[in-house]
Amino acid sequence: MAKHLKLQNSESVVISAAVQIYSAYISAGRVAEGNEETWMTRSIKEAIKIATATDAAIISDDEVDSSEF
Repeated sequence: MAKHLKLQNSESVVISAAVQIYSAYISAGRVAEGNEETWMTRSIKEAIKIATATDAAIISDDEVDSSEF
C-alpha cells in the first residue's frame, strides 16, 4: 500500500533545508554506508534549529497585529 504525504508549507521548507544539509554531509564523505539514518536525523534536527532561530529573529507580516494601529 502506497503512503502519501501531505505536508504543510513550513514542513516542506524544513525538508528542503534538511536535504541540503544531508547532501553536504554526503559530499564531504561524512555519511558512511549503514549510518545514513543517523545523519538524516541529524540533518533534520539542524534544519529545525535553523528554522526556529529564523522564526525567532524575524517578524513576518502575518505575525504583526495591524488592529493596534
